Amino acid sequence: MKNEFLKELEWRGLINDCTDLEALDALMEEGKITLYCGFDPTADSLHIGSLLPILTLKRFQMAGHKPLPLVGGATGLIGDPTGRSAERQENSHETVIKWSESIKRQLSQFMEFGDQPNAAELVNNYDWTSNLSMIEFLRDFGKFFNINYILAKDTVCSRLEHGMTFTEFSYTILQGMDFKHLFETKNCVLQIGGSDQWGNITSGLELIRKTMGHEAKAVGLTMPLVTKADGTKFGKTAGGAVWLDRNKTTPYEMYQFLINTADEDVIKFLKYFTFLSQEEIATIEEAFKAAPHERLAQKTLAKEVVTIVHGQEAYEQALKITQALFSGNLSELSAEEIEVGFKDVPSVELAENLNLVDALVFTKAASSKRESREFINNNSISINGEKVNDLEFTVSKENAIGGKFTVIRRGKKKYFLIKHV
Repeated sequence: MKNEFLKELEWRGLINDCTDLEALDALMEEGKITLYCGFDPTADSLHIGSLLPILTLKRFQMAGHKPLPLVGGATGLIGDPTGRSAERQENSHETVIKWSESIKRQLSQFMEFGDQPNAAELVNNYDWTSNLSMIEFLRDFGKFFNINYILAKDTVCSRLEHGMTFTEFSYTILQGMDFKHLFETKNCVLQIGGSDQWGNITSGLELIRKTMGHEAKAVGLTMPLVTKADGTKFGKTAGGAVWLDRNKTTPYEMYQFLINTADEDVIKFLKYFTFLSQEEIATIEEAFKAAPHERLAQKTLAKEVVTIVHGQEAYEQALKITQALFSGNLSELSAEEIEVGFKDVPSVELAENLNLVDALVFTKAASSKRESREFINNNSISINGEKVNDLEFTVSKENAIGGKFTVIRRGKKKYFLIKHV
């Protein structure tokens, strides 16, 4: 392999498989290439699992190549059979259009757009698929796909025992059409995707070969599916997916997810999800191995990813909330930061002033007034980060953080939140 950029991808573990690595190496040595990766609008936001292909497109662009992030406005209406035991829930055309626009905005924040030769260009497969008639689909595309060829694909074969409709079956043909269209109209020679997309990627190559001849040079490359050391899927938590939309997953929640990365995974994820150099990661790895309890690698991963996704200011706020919760010093936090940091803490609304003894019972921090008094007298209660052992203390809106929140802590880790209304 001659191309230094491909060597970099290999070092980062980002090449799971390639249809013709030698051909890709030659294409990239000849000059800059155009590549694409598809993102289907199955929700109003992408999740952190989508970050690997997004950042890989970004890496190609930083190396001077032109990325085409594709929003699957058409395939999003069809569904992808990959790894599913049932068809994807059908969404209305209006919903898919709305989600497509949301995903376009998200993709736009990761890549450079403009007039430069390697400027990213957003494309939507609905634009070249929506006006296609059934007769044209069968005549111009369907006839090039042998049924046995499609049945041999893992993504199709694994679904047959559960049953598969023709709609789901046709997905791989539609994606093949995308690659052919972009090859013809944008000189796009490379499609990238997760390893679960291998069958769909090779369908595109098959269509290009059959319609344009063997001299048509196009390549497919897959990245590994991101899994954790315990074998579970990266990006899933007890509360659901970790979204890239800050309104669905706050920067603080993303920071917490990443800071809790297992020791066995963190160096691999630094290679996957950051733009730190080999030398920088080697230095972090050495320090991490010498003092794993300091969690330097996890802190770096969380800092880099949150900054990439949400910006420096969001990272600093996430760190501020984290440090305040760890130390118990909440006085420096704003009402907005309290709301973010205590999103999952048991909360109650309060419209009047309340004696602390009653407030502990009201928030269920204590089961009775007697227990409340015991906690207070034993110095076990903190209000907004300050120890309180006064039985006559009053919880009021005037003493609340930002006039909105009172945070009760019992012991070291039990938190309860009062929202003043």
